[in-house]
Amino acid sequence: MASYMSMGEAHRRITDYLNRFVDVISYQDGTSLKHLLSLSSESPSFLALADALNLFQDANRLIKQADKYSQYAEIVAPLFRAMQSYRVGHLVESYQAFEKSANAFIQEFRNWESAWALEALYVVVYEIRILAEKADRELASNGKTPEKLKAAGSFLMKVFGVLAGKGPKRVGALYVTCQLFKVYFKLGTVHLCRSVIRSIETARIFDFEEFPVRDKVTYMYYTGRLEVLNENFPAADHKLSYALKHCDPQSEANIRMILKYLVPVKLSIGILPKKALLEKYTLVEYSDIVLAMKRGDLRLLRHALEEHEDRFLRSGVYLVLEKLELQVYQRLVKKIYIIQKQKDPSKAHQIKLEMIVKALKWLEMEMDLDEVECIMSILIYKNLVKGYFAHKSKVAVLSKQDPFPKLNGKPINS
Repeated sequence: MASYMSMGEAHRRITDYLNRFVDVISYQDGTSLKHLLSLSSESPSFLALADALNLFQDANRLIKQADKYSQYAEIVAPLFRAMQSYRVGHLVESYQAFEKSANAFIQEFRNWESAWALEALYVVVYEIRILAEKADRELASNGKTPEKLKAAGSFLMKVFGVLAGKGPKRVGALYVTCQLFKVYFKLGTVHLCRSVIRSIETARIFDFEEFPVRDKVTYMYYTGRLEVLNENFPAADHKLSYALKHCDPQSEANIRMILKYLVPVKLSIGILPKKALLEKYTLVEYSDIVLAMKRGDLRLLRHALEEHEDRFLRSGVYLVLEKLELQVYQRLVKKIYIIQKQKDPSKAHQIKLEMIVKALKWLEMEMDLDEVECIMSILIYKNLVKGYFAHKSKVAVLSKQDPFPKLNGKPINS
């Protein structure tokens, strides 16, 4: 803590930092520069520097003493204030100071011809988002309106504009885009993702394959989630499958995050995950849903949805899973068809609605003939069952060839 540090030691720590800051820029050492900007890392050296700043209280004088320091005063002076505020838990003040430092850094970055400082820029972009989230929690706890994350989003759009040009710096645009996605998803303003997606996917200056794998995986994960929200399941399947395929196999937490959305997408197109996969990545909330689809057990599906309702709603997949009812009805009708075929093959393709009513009653699901007739009509219309409906005799007459078409990775006809 600062109380155990002498004034001379504080002075030395501050000047050491300033000298390193100037040196890494002059040597264009991006890796070392990023460590000098990583405020929320709370490394021992950062904490000691913050203590030195709070003890010395006149760092600005040191910065102005030498031209080599003062040329970066607009970056370093507010950065020091951000460190001091962060150390004593004043997170709103820390964010405000860091944003000033970040704006000055962007101006310098714009003037550097090569992309040597991209790693440092990534840290600035990450820090602005993390600090904004912490500042908003502080504002909310004091009864004030959280507004810093929204401000961080505006700053990130400015950074995106700096990178969205020709030249080597453009490879950093996808990282900034992914940070923007995190901001927009957190704020519940996902519609704002569209403009940056358009820029990435239609601008000729970008070649998606030239971006780092880490950023491509994150991008596909978030755009996949957007496709889930839009119920565009083939696109969601493509994007989330890409993210899964290219994700670091050691990053189990990231794989789990991807599967949390890919599993319901796969279920919606008729592909069931193995039990071992769900267990390995602790996605057991889907176990009963998969079992319900295998058995044609509507009661089990509804029970699973009710049991994990909060989790599914928070993930935004509840409506996707709710629509699996049609596949469960298809499976139930198919099981009745198989049983009839074993008893009387000649009449297997004629299923009385009364049989379906009895099967549902056995599952403790009370439905009358009119409701079951409606469900069968939908199954036939959606091409989950091939056949026609004999209204007078209350019989579903199934096709003798492939009466239960498989989805084969395609969504149910809308």
